Amino acid sequence: MPIRAALKKNFYKDSVALMRIAQQVLADGCIGRASLVMGTPANKDILAQAGLLTDALVPAQPADLMIALEGGEEAALDGAIALIGKLLAGERPAGAVAGVADMEPRSIGMALERQADASLAQISVPGPYAGAETLKALRRGLNVFLFSDNVPLAEERAVKALAARKGLLVMGPDCGTAILGGVPLGFANAVRRGAIGVVGASGTGLQQVTTRIHALGGGVSHAIGTGSRDVYDEVGGTTLLAGLDLLARDAGTKVIVIVSKPPQPRVLDAALERARAAGKPVVVLFLGARVESIGNLHGVATLDEAAAAAVALAEGRAPRRAEPEALPGLDAAMAKLAPGQRLVRGLYSGGTYCTEAQLVWRDAGLETWSNAPLDAAHELAPGARAAGHSAIDLGADEFTVGRPHPMIDPSMRIERLSAEARDPEVAAVVLDVVLGYGAHADPAGALAPAIREARAQAARERRELVVIAFACGTEDDPQPLSHQCAKLAEAGALLAPGSAAAALAAARVARR
Repeated sequence: MPIRAALKKNFYKDSVALMRIAQQVLADGCIGRASLVMGTPANKDILAQAGLLTDALVPAQPADLMIALEGGEEAALDGAIALIGKLLAGERPAGAVAGVADMEPRSIGMALERQADASLAQISVPGPYAGAETLKALRRGLNVFLFSDNVPLAEERAVKALAARKGLLVMGPDCGTAILGGVPLGFANAVRRGAIGVVGASGTGLQQVTTRIHALGGGVSHAIGTGSRDVYDEVGGTTLLAGLDLLARDAGTKVIVIVSKPPQPRVLDAALERARAAGKPVVVLFLGARVESIGNLHGVATLDEAAAAAVALAEGRAPRRAEPEALPGLDAAMAKLAPGQRLVRGLYSGGTYCTEAQLVWRDAGLETWSNAPLDAAHELAPGARAAGHSAIDLGADEFTVGRPHPMIDPSMRIERLSAEARDPEVAAVVLDVVLGYGAHADPAGALAPAIREARAQAARERRELVVIAFACGTEDDPQPLSHQCAKLAEAGALLAPGSAAAALAAARVARR
Protein backbone atom coordinates (compact mmCIF):
# COMPACT_ATOMS: atom_id res chain seq x y z
CA MET A 1 0.00 0.00 0.00
CA PRO A 2 1.28 3.52 -0.74
CA ILE A 3 2.99 5.45 2.06
CA ARG A 4 3.10 9.23 2.33
CA ALA A 5 5.45 10.91 4.81
CA ALA A 6 6.05 14.47 5.89
CA LEU A 7 8.42 16.12 8.35
CA LYS A 8 7.65 19.33 10.25
CA LYS A 9 10.83 20.81 11.69
CA ASN A 10 10.78 22.13 15.27
CA PHE A 11 7.07 21.50 15.68
CA TYR A 12 5.99 19.91 18.96
CA LYS A 13 2.61 18.59 20.04
CA ASP A 14 2.03 16.32 23.02
CA SER A 15 1.21 12.68 22.33
CA VAL A 16 -2.47 12.90 23.33
CA ALA A 17 -3.08 15.77 20.88
CA LEU A 18 -1.28 13.84 18.13
CA MET A 19 -3.30 10.67 18.83
CA ARG A 20 -6.54 12.61 18.54
CA ILE A 21 -5.47 14.09 15.20
CA ALA A 22 -4.57 10.61 13.94
CA GLN A 23 -7.98 9.37 15.06
CA GLN A 24 -9.72 12.06 13.00
CA VAL A 25 -7.61 11.21 9.94
CA LEU A 26 -8.56 7.52 10.20
CA ALA A 27 -12.25 8.22 10.84
CA ASP A 28 -13.49 7.99 7.23
CA GLY A 29 -11.72 4.67 6.55
CA CYS A 30 -9.80 5.93 3.50
CA ILE A 31 -6.42 5.73 5.27
CA GLY A 32 -5.17 2.45 6.72
CA ARG A 33 -2.62 3.79 9.19
CA ALA A 34 -1.76 7.28 10.39
CA SER A 35 1.18 7.96 12.70
CA LEU A 36 2.06 11.37 14.11
CA VAL A 37 5.01 11.12 16.49
CA MET A 38 8.04 13.15 17.47
CA GLY A 39 11.37 12.30 15.87
CA THR A 40 13.02 10.57 18.82
CA PRO A 41 15.31 7.60 18.14
CA ALA A 42 12.79 5.32 19.88
CA ASN A 43 9.92 6.54 17.70
CA LYS A 44 12.04 6.16 14.55
CA ASP A 45 12.83 2.57 15.52
CA ILE A 46 9.12 1.87 16.02
CA LEU A 47 8.24 3.35 12.62
CA ALA A 48 11.04 1.32 11.02
CA GLN A 49 9.69 -1.92 12.51
CA ALA A 50 6.26 -1.03 11.15
CA GLY A 51 7.63 -0.30 7.68
CA LEU A 52 6.68 3.39 7.88
CA LEU A 53 10.12 5.03 8.20
CA THR A 54 10.70 6.52 4.75
CA ASP A 55 13.80 8.40 3.58
CA ALA A 56 11.97 11.67 4.26
CA LEU A 57 11.75 10.83 7.98
CA VAL A 58 15.28 9.50 8.55
CA PRO A 59 16.78 13.00 9.27
CA ALA A 60 14.13 13.74 11.93
CA GLN A 61 15.36 15.17 15.24
CA PRO A 62 13.56 14.89 18.61
CA ALA A 63 11.92 18.31 18.17
CA ASP A 64 10.60 17.44 14.68
CA LEU A 65 7.13 16.04 14.02
CA MET A 66 7.06 12.91 11.83
CA ILE A 67 3.87 12.22 9.84
CA ALA A 68 3.44 8.81 8.18
CA LEU A 69 0.32 7.68 6.32
CA GLU A 70 -0.36 4.34 4.66
CA GLY A 71 -3.16 3.17 2.36
CA GLY A 72 -5.79 4.76 0.22
CA GLU A 73 -5.45 6.39 -3.19
CA GLU A 74 -3.22 9.39 -3.89
CA ALA A 75 -6.18 11.75 -3.58
CA ALA A 76 -7.01 10.34 -0.14
CA LEU A 77 -3.40 10.77 0.98
CA ASP A 78 -3.37 14.35 -0.32
CA GLY A 79 -6.59 15.05 1.57
CA ALA A 80 -5.23 13.48 4.76
CA ILE A 81 -2.06 15.59 4.63
CA ALA A 82 -4.16 18.72 4.11
CA LEU A 83 -6.45 17.79 7.01
CA ILE A 84 -3.49 17.20 9.31
CA GLY A 85 -2.11 20.60 8.41
CA LYS A 86 -5.40 22.28 9.30
CA LEU A 87 -5.73 20.36 12.57
CA LEU A 88 -2.16 21.16 13.60
CA ALA A 89 -2.79 24.84 12.93
CA GLY A 90 -6.30 24.86 14.35
CA GLU A 91 -5.78 26.48 17.74
CA ARG A 92 -7.04 29.89 16.51
CA PRO A 93 -9.89 30.61 14.06
CA ALA A 94 -8.87 31.58 10.53
CA GLY A 95 -8.22 35.29 10.22
CA ALA A 96 -8.03 35.91 13.96
CA VAL A 97 -5.13 38.07 15.11
CA ALA A 98 -3.71 37.55 18.56
CA GLY A 99 -3.11 40.59 20.68
CA VAL A 100 -0.66 40.89 23.52
CA ALA A 101 -3.41 40.29 26.08
CA ASP A 102 -4.54 36.98 24.60
CA MET A 103 -1.20 35.67 23.34
CA GLU A 104 -0.51 32.20 24.72
CA PRO A 105 2.45 32.14 27.16
CA ARG A 106 5.58 30.82 25.48
CA SER A 107 7.56 30.13 28.65
CA ILE A 108 7.14 29.30 32.32
CA GLY A 109 8.16 32.87 33.14
CA MET A 110 5.42 34.33 30.91
CA ALA A 111 2.86 32.01 32.47
CA LEU A 112 3.84 33.06 35.99
CA GLU A 113 3.39 36.71 35.02
CA ARG A 114 -0.25 35.83 34.27
CA GLN A 115 -0.75 33.58 37.31
CA ALA A 116 1.71 34.46 40.04
CA ASP A 117 0.03 32.17 42.60
CA ALA A 118 0.48 29.01 40.49
CA SER A 119 1.97 26.06 42.37
CA LEU A 120 2.34 23.50 39.56
CA ALA A 121 3.62 23.35 35.98
CA GLN A 122 2.40 20.70 33.56
CA ILE A 123 5.21 19.96 31.11
CA SER A 124 4.78 18.14 27.81
CA VAL A 125 7.70 18.84 25.47
CA PRO A 126 10.09 16.48 23.63
CA GLY A 127 12.01 14.32 26.09
CA PRO A 128 15.46 15.82 25.40
CA TYR A 129 14.12 19.26 26.40
CA ALA A 130 11.87 18.22 29.27
CA GLY A 131 14.63 18.16 31.87
CA ALA A 132 15.61 21.77 31.22
CA GLU A 133 12.00 22.97 31.41
CA THR A 134 11.51 21.02 34.62
CA LEU A 135 14.57 22.67 36.17
CA LYS A 136 13.15 26.10 35.25
CA ALA A 137 9.86 25.24 36.95
CA LEU A 138 11.54 23.92 40.09
CA ARG A 139 13.75 26.99 40.38
CA ARG A 140 10.56 29.06 40.30
CA GLY A 141 9.18 27.04 43.21
CA LEU A 142 6.71 25.01 41.15
CA ASN A 143 5.79 21.35 41.49
CA VAL A 144 5.87 19.54 38.13
CA PHE A 145 3.51 17.13 36.37
CA LEU A 146 5.87 15.79 33.70
CA PHE A 147 3.87 14.13 30.92
CA SER A 148 6.89 13.92 28.55
CA ASP A 149 8.52 10.57 27.90
CA ASN A 150 11.98 9.70 26.51
CA VAL A 151 13.64 11.80 29.22
CA PRO A 152 17.22 10.57 29.85
CA LEU A 153 17.49 8.69 33.14
CA ALA A 154 20.35 10.91 34.32
CA GLU A 155 18.12 13.98 33.86
CA GLU A 156 15.30 12.33 35.80
CA ARG A 157 17.71 11.74 38.69
CA ALA A 158 18.94 15.33 38.54
CA VAL A 159 15.55 17.05 38.50
CA LYS A 160 14.20 14.80 41.25
CA ALA A 161 17.26 15.44 43.41
CA LEU A 162 16.66 19.20 43.08
CA ALA A 163 12.94 18.73 43.81
CA ALA A 164 13.81 16.79 46.98
CA ARG A 165 16.13 19.60 48.18
CA LYS A 166 13.42 22.20 47.55
CA GLY A 167 10.58 20.16 49.05
CA LEU A 168 8.75 19.90 45.70
CA LEU A 169 7.29 17.07 43.64
CA VAL A 170 8.25 15.93 40.14
CA MET A 171 5.53 13.56 38.97
CA GLY A 172 7.00 11.70 36.00
CA PRO A 173 8.56 11.55 33.46
CA ASP A 174 5.86 9.71 31.49
CA CYS A 175 3.31 10.44 34.21
CA GLY A 176 -0.18 10.03 32.83
CA THR A 177 -2.44 10.41 35.86
CA ALA A 178 -2.69 12.50 39.03
CA ILE A 179 -5.34 14.20 41.16
CA LEU A 180 -4.17 17.08 43.35
CA GLY A 181 -6.63 18.70 45.72
CA GLY A 182 -9.51 17.47 43.60
CA VAL A 183 -8.02 18.67 40.31
CA PRO A 184 -7.50 15.85 37.74
CA LEU A 185 -4.35 15.89 35.61
CA GLY A 186 -3.77 13.80 32.47
CA PHE A 187 -5.87 10.65 32.21
CA ALA A 188 -7.83 10.83 35.46
CA ASN A 189 -11.41 10.41 36.66
CA ALA A 190 -13.94 12.57 38.46
CA VAL A 191 -13.89 11.20 42.03
CA ARG A 192 -15.18 12.75 45.24
CA ARG A 193 -12.73 14.28 47.67
CA GLY A 194 -12.09 12.44 50.91
CA ALA A 195 -9.60 11.03 53.35
CA ILE A 196 -7.63 8.56 51.21
CA GLY A 197 -4.35 9.56 49.55
CA VAL A 198 -2.80 7.43 46.79
CA VAL A 199 0.74 7.42 45.42
CA GLY A 200 1.86 5.14 42.63
CA ALA A 201 3.90 4.38 39.55
CA SER A 202 0.94 3.10 37.55
CA GLY A 203 -1.50 5.32 35.64
CA THR A 204 -4.37 2.88 35.11
CA GLY A 205 -3.62 1.48 38.57
CA LEU A 206 -4.25 4.91 40.07
CA GLN A 207 -7.43 5.21 38.00
CA GLN A 208 -8.74 1.82 39.10
CA VAL A 209 -8.02 2.37 42.80
CA THR A 210 -9.44 5.91 42.90
CA THR A 211 -12.63 4.98 41.04
CA ARG A 212 -13.18 1.91 43.21
CA ILE A 213 -12.70 4.05 46.32
CA HIS A 214 -15.39 6.37 44.92
CA ALA A 215 -17.72 3.43 44.15
CA LEU A 216 -17.34 2.12 47.72
CA GLY A 217 -18.35 5.48 49.18
CA GLY A 218 -14.88 6.79 49.99
CA GLY A 219 -13.06 9.83 48.69
CA VAL A 220 -9.59 10.84 47.52
CA SER A 221 -7.48 13.62 49.03
CA HIS A 222 -4.68 13.38 46.45
CA ALA A 223 -3.44 10.84 43.90
CA ILE A 224 0.24 11.33 43.13
CA GLY A 225 1.77 9.71 40.06
CA THR A 226 5.51 9.06 40.13
CA GLY A 227 6.40 7.79 36.66
CA SER A 228 7.34 4.15 36.18
CA ARG A 229 11.13 4.57 36.55
CA ASP A 230 10.86 6.26 39.93
CA VAL A 231 10.97 2.85 41.63
CA TYR A 232 14.30 1.98 39.97
CA ASP A 233 17.29 1.93 42.31
CA GLU A 234 18.98 4.47 40.00
CA VAL A 235 16.26 7.03 40.76
CA GLY A 236 15.81 5.93 44.35
CA GLY A 237 12.03 6.27 44.60
CA THR A 238 12.41 10.03 45.11
CA THR A 239 8.83 10.95 44.21
CA LEU A 240 7.35 7.86 45.87
CA LEU A 241 9.07 8.76 49.15
CA ALA A 242 8.22 12.46 48.82
CA GLY A 243 4.61 11.55 48.09
CA LEU A 244 4.45 9.36 51.17
CA ASP A 245 5.84 12.20 53.28
CA LEU A 246 3.37 14.68 51.80
CA LEU A 247 0.41 12.41 52.48
CA ALA A 248 1.71 11.65 55.98
CA ARG A 249 1.78 15.39 56.77
CA ASP A 250 -1.53 16.20 55.08
CA ALA A 251 -4.23 16.74 57.70
CA GLY A 252 -6.95 15.75 55.22
CA THR A 253 -5.41 12.34 54.51
CA LYS A 254 -6.27 9.60 57.01
CA VAL A 255 -5.23 6.54 54.97
CA ILE A 256 -2.45 6.13 52.39
CA VAL A 257 -2.36 3.67 49.46
CA ILE A 258 0.77 2.69 47.50
CA VAL A 259 0.21 1.22 44.00
CA SER A 260 3.12 -0.04 41.90
CA LYS A 261 4.87 -2.97 40.36
CA PRO A 262 7.54 -4.21 42.81
CA PRO A 263 10.26 -1.57 43.29
CA GLN A 264 13.87 -2.58 43.01
CA PRO A 265 15.38 -3.72 46.34
CA ARG A 266 16.79 -0.46 47.71
CA VAL A 267 13.61 1.46 46.88
CA LEU A 268 11.40 -1.30 48.29
CA ASP A 269 13.17 -1.18 51.64
CA ALA A 270 13.08 2.64 51.77
CA ALA A 271 9.38 2.76 50.81
CA LEU A 272 8.35 0.28 53.48
CA GLU A 273 10.44 2.08 56.11
CA ARG A 274 8.86 5.42 55.16
CA ALA A 275 5.37 3.86 55.18
CA ARG A 276 5.90 2.39 58.65
CA ALA A 277 6.90 5.86 59.88
CA ALA A 278 3.87 7.60 58.33
CA GLY A 279 1.81 7.45 61.52
CA LYS A 280 -1.25 6.45 59.47
CA PRO A 281 -2.59 3.20 58.03
CA VAL A 282 -0.85 2.40 54.73
CA VAL A 283 -2.28 -0.05 52.21
CA VAL A 284 0.56 -1.51 50.11
CA LEU A 285 0.06 -3.03 46.66
CA PHE A 286 3.24 -4.05 44.87
CA LEU A 287 1.74 -6.17 42.07
CA GLY A 288 3.40 -9.57 42.19
CA ALA A 289 5.20 -9.07 45.53
CA ARG A 290 2.93 -9.54 48.54
CA VAL A 291 3.77 -7.39 51.56
CA GLU A 292 3.02 -8.86 54.98
CA SER A 293 0.44 -6.99 57.05
CA ILE A 294 2.20 -5.83 60.21
CA GLY A 295 1.48 -2.78 62.36
CA ASN A 296 0.16 0.05 60.22
CA LEU A 297 1.01 -1.75 56.94
CA HIS A 298 -1.75 -3.64 55.15
CA GLY A 299 -0.54 -5.75 52.23
CA VAL A 300 -3.00 -6.58 49.43
CA ALA A 301 -2.77 -8.45 46.13
CA THR A 302 -5.10 -6.65 43.70
CA LEU A 303 -6.24 -3.15 42.77
CA ASP A 304 -9.78 -3.85 43.97
CA GLU A 305 -8.48 -5.15 47.32
CA ALA A 306 -6.39 -1.99 47.72
CA ALA A 307 -9.46 0.22 47.33
CA ALA A 308 -11.61 -1.91 49.64
CA ALA A 309 -8.94 -2.00 52.37
CA ALA A 310 -8.44 1.77 52.16
CA VAL A 311 -12.16 2.51 52.48
CA ALA A 312 -12.49 0.13 55.44
CA LEU A 313 -9.57 1.75 57.25
CA ALA A 314 -10.90 5.25 56.54
CA GLU A 315 -14.21 4.20 58.11
CA GLY A 316 -12.46 2.76 61.18
CA ARG A 317 -12.98 -0.86 60.19
CA ALA A 318 -10.41 -3.61 59.93
CA PRO A 319 -9.85 -4.59 56.31
CA ARG A 320 -10.80 -8.12 55.39
CA ARG A 321 -10.44 -10.03 52.18
CA ALA A 322 -13.91 -10.55 50.77
CA GLU A 323 -14.78 -13.62 48.76
CA PRO A 324 -15.38 -12.70 45.10
CA GLU A 325 -19.03 -12.34 44.22
CA ALA A 326 -20.48 -14.59 41.55
CA LEU A 327 -20.78 -12.79 38.25
CA PRO A 328 -24.47 -12.67 37.28
CA GLY A 329 -25.08 -14.78 34.20
CA LEU A 330 -21.68 -16.48 34.25
CA ASP A 331 -22.88 -19.96 35.21
CA ALA A 332 -25.57 -19.92 32.52
CA ALA A 333 -23.06 -18.79 29.91
CA MET A 334 -20.52 -21.46 30.92
CA ALA A 335 -23.18 -24.15 30.56
CA LYS A 336 -23.43 -23.28 26.85
CA LEU A 337 -19.70 -23.61 26.13
CA ALA A 338 -18.48 -26.53 24.06
CA PRO A 339 -16.07 -29.01 25.71
CA GLY A 340 -13.18 -27.81 23.54
CA GLN A 341 -13.58 -24.18 24.60
CA ARG A 342 -11.07 -23.67 27.39
CA LEU A 343 -8.94 -20.65 26.54
CA VAL A 344 -9.27 -17.11 27.95
CA ARG A 345 -7.96 -13.99 26.29
CA GLY A 346 -7.55 -10.56 27.88
CA LEU A 347 -7.56 -7.62 25.45
CA TYR A 348 -6.46 -4.73 27.65
CA SER A 349 -5.93 -1.04 26.99
CA GLY A 350 -4.29 -0.62 30.42
CA GLY A 351 -0.90 -2.23 31.02
CA THR A 352 -1.50 -2.58 34.77
CA TYR A 353 -4.70 -4.55 34.12
CA CYS A 354 -2.72 -6.86 31.85
CA THR A 355 -0.17 -7.49 34.60
CA GLU A 356 -2.82 -8.02 37.26
CA ALA A 357 -4.72 -10.52 35.10
CA GLN A 358 -1.56 -12.58 34.61
CA LEU A 359 -1.02 -12.67 38.38
CA VAL A 360 -4.62 -13.72 39.03
CA TRP A 361 -4.45 -16.40 36.37
CA ARG A 362 -1.07 -17.66 37.60
CA ASP A 363 -2.53 -18.04 41.09
CA ALA A 364 -5.40 -20.00 39.51
CA GLY A 365 -2.91 -22.39 37.90
CA LEU A 366 -3.21 -21.02 34.35
CA GLU A 367 -0.11 -20.73 32.19
CA THR A 368 -0.50 -17.33 30.53
CA TRP A 369 1.27 -15.77 27.55
CA SER A 370 1.64 -12.04 26.97
CA ASN A 371 3.46 -9.34 25.05
CA ALA A 372 4.17 -7.89 28.52
CA PRO A 373 4.81 -11.15 30.41
CA LEU A 374 5.59 -11.79 34.05
CA ASP A 375 8.59 -13.82 32.87
CA ALA A 376 10.46 -13.97 29.57
CA ALA A 377 9.58 -17.64 29.04
CA HIS A 378 5.98 -16.66 28.30
CA GLU A 379 6.60 -13.70 26.00
CA LEU A 380 4.68 -13.43 22.74
CA ALA A 381 6.73 -12.15 19.81
CA PRO A 382 5.79 -8.62 18.67
CA GLY A 383 2.67 -8.79 16.53
CA ALA A 384 2.22 -12.52 17.14
CA ARG A 385 -1.24 -14.00 17.51
CA ALA A 386 -2.39 -14.99 20.96
CA ALA A 387 -1.42 -18.47 22.13
CA GLY A 388 -3.00 -20.53 24.90
CA HIS A 389 -4.32 -18.35 27.70
CA SER A 390 -3.17 -14.82 26.84
CA ALA A 391 -3.26 -11.31 28.29
CA ILE A 392 -2.41 -8.66 25.72
CA ASP A 393 -1.45 -5.04 26.44
CA LEU A 394 -2.82 -3.29 23.35
CA GLY A 395 -1.37 0.01 24.55
CA ALA A 396 2.17 -1.26 23.95
CA ASP A 397 4.25 0.40 21.25
CA GLU A 398 3.89 -2.52 18.85
CA PHE A 399 0.14 -1.87 18.60
CA THR A 400 0.12 1.93 18.55
CA VAL A 401 2.30 2.58 15.49
CA GLY A 402 0.02 4.42 13.08
CA ARG A 403 -2.87 4.21 15.52
CA PRO A 404 -3.93 6.19 18.58
CA HIS A 405 -3.83 4.49 21.99
CA PRO A 406 -6.74 2.05 22.53
CA MET A 407 -8.09 4.28 25.32
CA ILE A 408 -8.76 6.78 22.54
CA ASP A 409 -9.30 4.58 19.47
CA PRO A 410 -10.93 1.11 19.83
CA SER A 411 -10.20 -0.11 16.29
CA MET A 412 -7.32 -2.44 17.20
CA ARG A 413 -9.34 -4.09 19.98
CA ILE A 414 -12.27 -4.53 17.62
CA GLU A 415 -9.99 -6.36 15.16
CA ARG A 416 -8.55 -8.58 17.91
CA LEU A 417 -11.99 -9.34 19.35
CA SER A 418 -13.18 -10.49 15.94
CA ALA A 419 -10.16 -12.78 15.62
CA GLU A 420 -10.76 -14.33 19.06
CA ALA A 421 -14.41 -14.97 18.16
CA ARG A 422 -13.28 -17.10 15.20
CA ASP A 423 -11.03 -19.30 17.35
CA PRO A 424 -13.02 -22.43 18.32
CA GLU A 425 -10.90 -22.94 21.47
CA VAL A 426 -11.58 -19.52 22.97
CA ALA A 427 -14.20 -19.54 25.71
CA ALA A 428 -13.92 -16.05 27.22
CA VAL A 429 -12.56 -12.61 26.38
CA VAL A 430 -11.92 -9.90 29.00
CA LEU A 431 -12.18 -6.20 28.08
CA ASP A 432 -11.35 -3.12 30.14
CA VAL A 433 -13.25 0.09 29.38
CA VAL A 434 -11.44 3.14 30.75
CA LEU A 435 -13.47 6.32 31.20
CA GLY A 436 -12.45 9.79 32.31
CA TYR A 437 -10.70 12.86 31.00
CA GLY A 438 -8.72 12.25 27.82
CA ALA A 439 -10.36 8.90 27.04
CA HIS A 440 -12.70 8.11 24.11
CA ALA A 441 -15.97 10.06 24.33
CA ASP A 442 -18.04 6.84 24.25
CA PRO A 443 -15.79 3.78 24.57
CA ALA A 444 -18.58 1.31 25.38
CA GLY A 445 -20.67 2.62 22.50
CA ALA A 446 -17.74 2.05 20.15
CA LEU A 447 -17.13 -1.50 21.43
CA ALA A 448 -20.76 -2.63 21.71
CA PRO A 449 -21.33 -3.47 18.00
CA ALA A 450 -18.09 -5.47 17.95
CA ILE A 451 -19.15 -7.40 21.07
CA ARG A 452 -22.50 -8.24 19.47
CA GLU A 453 -20.86 -9.36 16.24
CA ALA A 454 -18.21 -11.45 18.05
CA ARG A 455 -20.90 -13.32 19.98
CA ALA A 456 -22.98 -13.70 16.81
CA GLN A 457 -19.94 -15.09 14.98
CA ALA A 458 -19.51 -17.75 17.65
CA ALA A 459 -23.26 -18.53 17.60
CA ARG A 460 -23.19 -19.09 13.82
CA GLU A 461 -20.60 -21.79 14.49
CA ARG A 462 -22.76 -23.25 17.30
CA ARG A 463 -20.52 -21.94 20.05
CA GLU A 464 -20.90 -19.56 22.96
CA LEU A 465 -18.46 -16.71 23.55
CA VAL A 466 -18.32 -15.25 27.06
CA VAL A 467 -17.37 -11.56 27.00
CA ILE A 468 -16.46 -10.23 30.45
CA ALA A 469 -16.09 -6.46 30.74
CA PHE A 470 -15.41 -3.95 33.48
CA ALA A 471 -15.52 -0.16 33.33
CA CYS A 472 -13.06 2.06 35.20
CA GLY A 473 -14.88 5.30 35.89
CA THR A 474 -17.55 7.15 37.85
CA GLU A 475 -20.97 8.62 37.25
CA ASP A 476 -19.40 12.09 37.23
CA ASP A 477 -16.96 11.30 34.40
CA PRO A 478 -17.53 12.86 30.97
CA GLN A 479 -18.81 9.39 30.00
CA PRO A 480 -21.22 8.53 32.88
CA LEU A 481 -20.48 5.07 34.26
CA SER A 482 -24.10 3.85 34.23
CA HIS A 483 -24.52 4.77 30.55
CA GLN A 484 -21.34 2.91 29.63
CA CYS A 485 -22.27 -0.19 31.64
CA ALA A 486 -25.75 -0.25 30.09
CA LYS A 487 -24.28 -0.27 26.59
CA LEU A 488 -21.93 -3.14 27.45
CA ALA A 489 -24.74 -5.17 29.02
CA GLU A 490 -27.07 -4.55 26.07
CA ALA A 491 -24.35 -5.88 23.79
CA GLY A 492 -24.24 -9.14 25.76
CA ALA A 493 -21.17 -8.56 27.92
CA LEU A 494 -21.15 -9.80 31.53
CA LEU A 495 -20.23 -6.91 33.82
CA ALA A 496 -17.62 -7.35 36.56
CA PRO A 497 -17.32 -4.74 39.34
CA GLY A 498 -13.58 -4.38 38.88
CA SER A 499 -10.43 -5.58 37.18
CA ALA A 500 -9.59 -8.43 39.57
CA ALA A 501 -13.19 -9.66 39.57
CA ALA A 502 -13.11 -9.81 35.76
CA ALA A 503 -9.87 -11.81 35.77
CA LEU A 504 -11.21 -14.18 38.44
CA ALA A 505 -14.38 -14.77 36.42
CA ALA A 506 -12.29 -15.63 33.36
CA ALA A 507 -10.24 -18.07 35.45
CA ARG A 508 -13.48 -19.80 36.50
CA VAL A 509 -14.34 -20.26 32.83
CA ALA A 510 -10.93 -21.77 32.04
CA ARG A 511 -11.02 -24.13 35.05
CA ARG A 512 -14.66 -25.23 34.84
